[in-house]
Amino acid sequence: MAREQLQVLNALDVAKTQWYHFTAIIIAGMGFFTDAYDLFCISLVTKLLGRIYYHVDGSEKPGTLPPNVAAAVNGVAFCGTLAGQLFFGWLGDKLGRKKVYGMTLMVMVLCSVASGLSFGHEPKAVMATLCFFRFWLGFGIGGDYPLSATIMSEYANKKTRGAFVSAVFAMQGFGIMAGGIFAIIISSAFEAKFPAPAYADDALASTVPQADLVWRIILMVGAIPAAMTYYSRSKMPETARYTALVAKDAKQAASDMSKVLQVEIEPEQQKVDEISKEKSKAFSLFSKEFMSRHGLHLLGTTSTWFLLDIAFYSQNLFQKDIFSAIGWIPPAKSMNAIQEVFKIARAQTLIALCSTVPGYWFTVAFIDVIGRFAIQMMGFFFMTVFMFALAIPYNHWTHKENRIGFVIMYSLTFFFANFGPNATTFVVPAEIFPARFRSTCHGISAASGKLGAMVGAFGFLYLAQSPDKNKTDAGYPPGIGVRNSLIVLGVVNFLGILFTFLVPESKGKSLEEMSGENEDNENSISDNRTVPIV
Repeated sequence: MAREQLQVLNALDVAKTQWYHFTAIIIAGMGFFTDAYDLFCISLVTKLLGRIYYHVDGSEKPGTLPPNVAAAVNGVAFCGTLAGQLFFGWLGDKLGRKKVYGMTLMVMVLCSVASGLSFGHEPKAVMATLCFFRFWLGFGIGGDYPLSATIMSEYANKKTRGAFVSAVFAMQGFGIMAGGIFAIIISSAFEAKFPAPAYADDALASTVPQADLVWRIILMVGAIPAAMTYYSRSKMPETARYTALVAKDAKQAASDMSKVLQVEIEPEQQKVDEISKEKSKAFSLFSKEFMSRHGLHLLGTTSTWFLLDIAFYSQNLFQKDIFSAIGWIPPAKSMNAIQEVFKIARAQTLIALCSTVPGYWFTVAFIDVIGRFAIQMMGFFFMTVFMFALAIPYNHWTHKENRIGFVIMYSLTFFFANFGPNATTFVVPAEIFPARFRSTCHGISAASGKLGAMVGAFGFLYLAQSPDKNKTDAGYPPGIGVRNSLIVLGVVNFLGILFTFLVPESKGKSLEEMSGENEDNENSISDNRTVPIV
C-alpha cells in the first residue's frame, strides 16, 4: 500500500514548468556541453598530432600516430570517465549531489587547460602528458553523468521529467558541434596567417611550426564553458529528495524548496523520522533485499547501456571511410596539416548538425508522450535493421555510385541511436532507484556504458581490419573485415532489444513510486514492469 507523499516532494512532482527548471537544465546541460566538447575534440586533432610528432622523412604519406599511441590518446579519457562515474556516483550519495557537483567541474576546468600543456618537446613526453591529463579530465567528466542526471530528475516534475533529463543530455550534441565549429574557425585563421604547401609538394613545409598551437588551443578552450557555470552550480540548493530522504533534514528541504518554488511548504520532520525508522527501507546496496527489488532493473540499465555504446562508438570506424568516399576529406597528402584539421572539423560538424543533434531533440519532444520503453525499443530495432541492411549487401555499398545510399543508412543508424537508447539509457537509471542509491546506480550503469564504448572504439578497430594481412592498416593484425563487423554490431543491437524488457517504464510516475520508497507495507515490493500485464 502506498503512503502519502511528503509535501515537499509532492510540491516538486506537481509543480508547473517554471524558470527554475530551465535554469537547472542550463546549469546541468552546460556540464554536458563541456563533456562532449572535451571528449570528442581529440578526434579533430589526432591527425595533426601524427603530422607534427611522427613525421618520417622521405615518406610518401604524412606521419600518423602509431596504433598503440592512437589508442592511448583516444581511449585514456574513456578510462578516466569510467572511474569518475563510479567514484563520483558513489560520492554523490554519500556527501550530497551539490557538494560533489562543484568538484567535478573544477577537475574538468584544470585538466582541460593542462591537457594543452606539455613537459618537453619529444613525442613521448608530449603524448605522456596529454594522456595523463586527459585521464583526469575524463575522471571529472565521469562525475558529471550521475550527478547531472540525478539532480535534474530530483528537481523535475513527474509530468515532464523525461524531457528535462534528456534535454540535459541533448546538450552533448551542441558540444560536439561547438568543437567542430571552433576547430573550423581556428584552422581557418591559422591557414590565412600561415599558408603552407600540400604534403605532396613539400613534406616538411606542409606542417608549419605554428600548427603546434592549433591542437593546444582547441583542447584548452574546453575549460571556458565549464568555468562559466561554476558559480551557478555553487548557488544551487541541494535537492529536496537528498536532504529529506537521505540526510533526513525535512526542515532544510522544505526551506530550500519554498525558495525555489516560491510556495509555503510544511517541514514534516515527524514523517521523515518515521520513514527512516522502517526496517524494510534500511537495506544496503547489493544486499539480498536490494537485488530482489532492483537487481533486474540494474541488470537492465547496465546491459542496455553497455550494448548501445558498443554500437554507438564503433561509428568512428566508418567515419573516415565515409568522409573520404563522398569527397569531404581528400587524400592526406593533397593537404597541409592545418587544412586537414579544417576538413575533418567540417565533416564532424555536418554529421552533428544533420544526424546527432536532431536525434537528441526528437527524444526530448517525445519521451513523455510515448515513454522511455517505446523509444528505446524503437531505437534498438531500427539500429538493428540498418546495421544488417549495411552489412548483408556490403559489396553493393562499396561501389562508388551507391556510396550516398551508404551515408544515408549510416546517418539513420545514429539518428535512431540518439532518438532511442543513447538518450533513454541516460534518463532511466536516474528515475528507478531509491534516493540513497540513485547516484551510485546511475554511475554503475554509465560506467558499464563506457566499458561498451571501449569495446566499440578499440575492439572493433582491430576486428574490422581486413582478413588479408597485406590489406590491414599499418601496425594492425588481420581482423574479420568491415562486413562481418557490421553483422556483429547488428547482433549487438538485437541483444539490446531483448535486455530492454528488463527496464521498467517510468513515464508519469513519481521517483518514490518507481523506487518503492512510498510503500508502507514491509512485504510490498513495487511492481514496475516495462509493459502492462493484461
